[in-house]
Amino acid sequence: MPKNNQIASCLVAAFTIVLILLSCNGNKSGGDALAAGADSLIKVDTSKIPYDKFGDAVRYGRQLLLNTAYYIGPNGINGKYLGNKTNCTNCHQEAGTKLYSFNLIASHGNYPQYRPREGKILTLAERVNNCVMRPHNGKPLPLDGKEMVAILSYLKWINGFAPGLKKFTGEKNLEVSFPDSAASSARGSILFKEQCLRCHGVNGEGIMRSDSITYQYPPLWGVNGYQPGSSMHRVIKQAQWLKANMPFDKATADKPFLTDAEALDIAAFVNDDNIHFRPDIKSFDYPNAIEKAIDYGIAPFADTFSTAQHKNGPYLPIINYWKAKGWKAVY
Repeated sequence: MPKNNQIASCLVAAFTIVLILLSCNGNKSGGDALAAGADSLIKVDTSKIPYDKFGDAVRYGRQLLLNTAYYIGPNGINGKYLGNKTNCTNCHQEAGTKLYSFNLIASHGNYPQYRPREGKILTLAERVNNCVMRPHNGKPLPLDGKEMVAILSYLKWINGFAPGLKKFTGEKNLEVSFPDSAASSARGSILFKEQCLRCHGVNGEGIMRSDSITYQYPPLWGVNGYQPGSSMHRVIKQAQWLKANMPFDKATADKPFLTDAEALDIAAFVNDDNIHFRPDIKSFDYPNAIEKAIDYGIAPFADTFSTAQHKNGPYLPIINYWKAKGWKAVY
């Protein structure tokens, strides 16, 4: 074999070995391929924010997520858009960068997208305003205003830490397994007193900061709570978030403190509309019942299960029914 061909063959063989080693060692480019324990690969470094006009917008956008009430709350220094004094980071922890906590790193890359809740394609700006209006019980930000531009700039910038990844470990909240019985508000009430009351109060009112600008721990229901149309008002959705994040000083994603059943029970209690008041809902959403999340406890439904079962379960019969029909069960 000529010398040049021998060199080429060696190079091909070496390259093949490198690819094999990389695949074995977890150097993967995206999706579910990211190995458990590799969360450090998706970590936002704020020291990398550029020092230019765009960087200024990114920094302000990050501050808006961390200190939403200060800037655009009922007494906001840059506008009065929120109806309560909560902050985006109460749910999207660490300004949307904490894994398994309604993580926002991929949001810029995921929008525009079709949203079953609205029954149409939403831009990222419209999705931001959904959060302003529902959990914050507020009014929409101007689409071309400084605050919206800053939030979108920040979301674009953090998306750069997951380039090309359509999915990554920690983008979604932890999954929960479903027991055969329904989630129980009564059991959740006991667990709430044991694990949640110290921060969120006996009446779910939260603990206001001494300066009265925002909460140290946010309210979970009441006039300053989130609307029924919020994601946190869905029992499964909230339980998935609770599993990795609450109690805040006891739980981590790799070592949850609550069992799946306990997280579901607490979510059922917090979202029990028979005993807890919430701000008036503006829209019940989901114009197409076949696209409705199975834990969205407001009729009409595409199946024959009751409102109570959709709200608190048991969920497995609903999921199995939908599978038998060839429908996609969303939760």
